[in-house]
Amino acid sequence: MPRPDPRTRRSLEVRRSGIHGKGVYATGPIPAGTRLIEYRGEHISHAEGDRRYPVEEGVPHHTFLFVLDEDTVIDGARGGNLSRWINHSCDPNCESVWEDGHVYVDAVRDLAPGEELTMDYHLVAEEPHTAALAREYPCRCGAPACRGTLLGENR
Repeated sequence: MPRPDPRTRRSLEVRRSGIHGKGVYATGPIPAGTRLIEYRGEHISHAEGDRRYPVEEGVPHHTFLFVLDEDTVIDGARGGNLSRWINHSCDPNCESVWEDGHVYVDAVRDLAPGEELTMDYHLVAEEPHTAALAREYPCRCGAPACRGTLLGENR
């Protein structure tokens, strides 16, 4: 699939989200399968990402890191674009797609004007997923089948 069409970028805007902080919204109808935007930012090592965003026990964790591969993460907070504001949902309307060292966001269903774009983060933690760990990554998506955490399946 090609890179996102610049005209599609004009059909997205950032505003306050009912899920968490800021969110990205469709300003017009967007058909399923549309490549919406590339997740951009500084490419750094996992170790540098851990240094920039240390995990504090008992404190909800928040970053703009997106795993690119086993060596690299993208820090959307540095040199990123509005894609860093796409919130998590356990019932997402978008998905991430990795192609040739890039991460893109594609619509998985038709999006209506005013609809918030969401992706399932499927976060992975190195340690076993416990109830305490799940509380450090709370989900606020409000989906009927919400699993209550941003964590995906345990390894």
